[in-house]
Amino acid sequence: MKKKVMFISLGCDKNLVDSEQMLGLLGEGGYTFTDDEREAQAVVINTCCFINDAKQESIDTILEMAELRKTGRLEALVVAGCLAQRYREEIQEEIQEVDAIIGTTAIDEVVRTLDDVFAGTKRNHYQSLDRKPFTGMRRVMTTGGHYAYLKIAEGCDKHCTYCIIPKVRGRYRSVPMESLLKEAEALAGEGVKELILVAQETTLYGTDLYGHKALPELLHKLCEIEGLYWIRILYCYPEEIDEELIQTMKTEEKICHYLDLPIQHASDEILKRMGRRVDREKLTNIVNYLREEIPDICLRTTLITGFPGETDMDHETLLDFVEETAFDRLGVFPYSQEEDTPAAAMDGQISEEVKEKRYGELMALQQEIAFEAAMQMNGRVVTAMIEGRIADEDAYVARTYKDAPNVDGFLFVNTDRELMTGDFVRVRITGSHEYDLIGEIEDEFTE
Repeated sequence: MKKKVMFISLGCDKNLVDSEQMLGLLGEGGYTFTDDEREAQAVVINTCCFINDAKQESIDTILEMAELRKTGRLEALVVAGCLAQRYREEIQEEIQEVDAIIGTTAIDEVVRTLDDVFAGTKRNHYQSLDRKPFTGMRRVMTTGGHYAYLKIAEGCDKHCTYCIIPKVRGRYRSVPMESLLKEAEALAGEGVKELILVAQETTLYGTDLYGHKALPELLHKLCEIEGLYWIRILYCYPEEIDEELIQTMKTEEKICHYLDLPIQHASDEILKRMGRRVDREKLTNIVNYLREEIPDICLRTTLITGFPGETDMDHETLLDFVEETAFDRLGVFPYSQEEDTPAAAMDGQISEEVKEKRYGELMALQQEIAFEAAMQMNGRVVTAMIEGRIADEDAYVARTYKDAPNVDGFLFVNTDRELMTGDFVRVRITGSHEYDLIGEIEDEFTE
């Protein structure tokens, strides 16, 4: 009988898909799983290194598990993912307790890696960063089973000056459509009701395989799958959003009127230094057009503050843009100086104190916008997906189409009805608390 594995997944939702695929492979390979480090005979850590905070979390987790490995209670420690790909030599040299390393394009080697370690052989596994994305069918769901992420492409060709992803994930490589449809059908068959499309950039899906943007075609086919109720699209670069995609969102009822547009900034000078391919005017135009064509669309974005060379005027430009545009959802990250990126060597690095000040100003402005928008929802009736029951209360946590898991807010639903996670209900909004909404079940609802 094979050993018990504790699997630790860090970083983004794209990394989570890799983790679920590795869990599926390990299960097929005869391994069992535990969340208790006292029971585990092996630990696999899928790491992240996108920004300093993520890198530090990965390092701290490896060091914590390395201490457990020293005691002898843990027989194998394997490190996978972006940090493992980027710092493989340093990890091997400085953390002797790590038995093996798996690169970002070699996740299908996880069973062989553990088998080798338990057999007394320590062997690292890497593949070319140009390797086709792994398309293993069996995944062990870690999201509760009612929603799942579908990673439609790997890598990135944009080469933004602050980003290390192309160096650890490789060029943009789409997953063949037939593989994605089979995976989506399997997920729907397991009870998944919300499918969330992710990639470093979803809008370019298919350009490398089919010679054109095939995301609209993929969306039409996904909408035909029985059992899926919501299809959500994340990480759409604004300059790549075209008329066909917009019209697909308008006409397909299952597609949530929600887009994540990672714009990063609104100052033309900073956008240029970032290597972005838009300016403020283009950003304004695409946001306005999306809202004109899809009036109830929810737009989310992320910003970087304190980028090298960002002046007070650039910061004011960004504040003006945020106030003018009034994004429904917005996240801000202080610039992280990542080695081996062009931005790390740029003149005009900003102090941490200034970054934090600007971060605070942006978030304070967005709070005003978001809190006001939440209050304006009072009295409206919305469709929501139940996420779970609040212990010892006649109330549930839910999400609307405007709320992506783990990044947006919640809708708290008061009812004495018995509901299940994944049920869809109609809710009348009765109030709000900061980012979150409060409501009550309407008479009619669907499961």
